[in-house]
Order: sequence, then C-alpha cells, then structure tokens
Amino acid sequence: MTSDRQDSVSDVAVIGAGMAGLACARALVEAGLRVRVLDKGRGIGGRMATRRAQVAGAEMRFDHGAQYVTALDPGFATLLEAAEAAGAAAVWDSSGQRPRYAGVPGMSALPRFLATGLDVRQGVQVQALAPAGGGWTLHAGDAAFTADRVVLTVPAPQAAAILGTDHPFAAALESVEMAPCLTLMAAFPETDAPGMRFRADESHPLAWIARDSSRPGRARPGLSGWVAQAGPAWSAQHLEAPPEETAVAMLPLLADALGLDPAAALHASAHRWRYARVTRPLGAPFLADADAGLWLGGDWCLGPRVESAWQSGQAVAADILSRG
Repeated sequence: MTSDRQDSVSDVAVIGAGMAGLACARALVEAGLRVRVLDKGRGIGGRMATRRAQVAGAEMRFDHGAQYVTALDPGFATLLEAAEAAGAAAVWDSSGQRPRYAGVPGMSALPRFLATGLDVRQGVQVQALAPAGGGWTLHAGDAAFTADRVVLTVPAPQAAAILGTDHPFAAALESVEMAPCLTLMAAFPETDAPGMRFRADESHPLAWIARDSSRPGRARPGLSGWVAQAGPAWSAQHLEAPPEETAVAMLPLLADALGLDPAAALHASAHRWRYARVTRPLGAPFLADADAGLWLGGDWCLGPRVESAWQSGQAVAADILSRG
C-alpha cells in the first residue's frame, strides 16, 4: 500500500475514454467483468468532441474534432444504427459510397451513447503504472487505482510517456507517427454564408472546411457555423501558438475560402489537437503483454478513422476474454 489514497479494485482499468477505450470497456462489461474507465478530460470521447459557444444570444455547437463517422465493419455499422435509433446519431451526408454519420446534438453524443452504464471517472490523469501483487496500481495525482489488468488507449506518444523509455513496448510505440491539427470554430450571419456542406482540399492550408450548422440538430436561425481544420504542415508550423493567435491567423483563411469578410465573423475560437491523426499506424490491432496483464490500443494501431479505434478496442476486449 502506498501513501496515496487507494480506490477499489477492478478486474480491468481502461485508461482513456475515447472510442477505443469505450468500445473495449463496453465489451468487457457485457461479458461480466468489473471495469473502470479513467480519463484526464472533463468530457468523454477524446477527439469525438463538441464545443458549445454563445453567439448572438444563441447556443451553437461546434464539432471541432472528428468530423463524421462511416462504417465498413458490420459490427460498427450495427452500433451506428443503434445510436441512430436512440437519437444519438443521424446521417449528415449520403453523397459518398457510405453514409456519413454525425452525433446528435454533437459528435460527443456518440461516445456518450457507448458509455451508457459504464463506470467512467473523468478528470483523472494517470501518470504511472506499477506492478502490484499480480496486478497493477495506477497513480493519478494523490489517488491510486488498482486493477488486475490494464488497457491503455491514449495516443501512442502519451502511452510511451506513461510506460517509460525502457519499457519493452517503447520501440513499437516510437514507430507510430501522428500529425497535429489546428481547428477553427467560426460563426457568420446566415445571409452572408455560402450553402456548401463541406470541402476537402489537402493542397490548401485549411485542408477541411465544414458547414457545422448543416449537421443534424445544429441549425440556428440567422447564423452559419463553420469548422475549419488546418493541414498537417500548417498545423505543425503554428502548433505552439496560443489559441487566440491561432484563431486570428485561421479566420482570414476561412473567410477567403468562403468569399466572406473576416470582419463579419460573430465568433472565432481555436483548438489544438497535438495528436490528431495517425500517419503511420502500428499495423496491428493492439499491443499486448498478457502475462503482465497489459494491453495498448487505439486508432493509432490501425488507421485514422473512428472505426479503427472501435475495432482496436473490440480486438483488445476479445483477446482479454479469450484468456479467461
């Protein structure tokens, strides 16, 4: 026993309440295990995030992380259909080969739907893991949690920081490459805004522009909401700028792309995603040291899609359950 405050024991502790962590936890709980999910954020969902802002007396929601979700995996398609039936998701765009789903009333509704009934502890940042009596102690500030097994589903660089450079997984984690993304959330008067739904252009500093107010449940009379995400090069170049400076730099780029006057903007704010998109994945669904009771997963294992995170979490859970 350490001097830290000790919390109750769980069969599995999942670190990270993004799609991978929640998918893993849901599968384990449905199999009868005691699972606790720990996340450093105030909300759940990781990059499936929604931010609220008061604009001209109205509350607007901006999906400033993952922009939409599509499904190739039948299991993930079933999840989206269940979320849609529950009112937590809806088809935003059907012009491509597969429908693009968005959460309702924001992207964060999808992870909240998946987290229903789970033991999720928010505002808990795990800094270190220590073997303890055949299991693990997780140190988070002045608190300590114990579990028989641990699943790490945070971005690869954060997992490496928790495990340390001398851990056997260090080399595999080092091989994963992730790119940053700077996101602008902006609002203009509706009368001034073009009617497009989204635009993708990797050659432009703003590689993605979406009319956020075109998503299900986002429309606000007289207002048009926009999310613009900078490409990897522009994001890396401006990564350490304060959010206020980032918004000032990105707003003219967005206004120019839309044919609007930046001075007409009613709202502009920015967010930094340091580990937004995996550019070189691990190439396997997870890393595991089953004898030690440690698993690592996330979208960084398979690719830059929400579905990839879900598949990784499902694969981790299946491996744990296969071992009894």
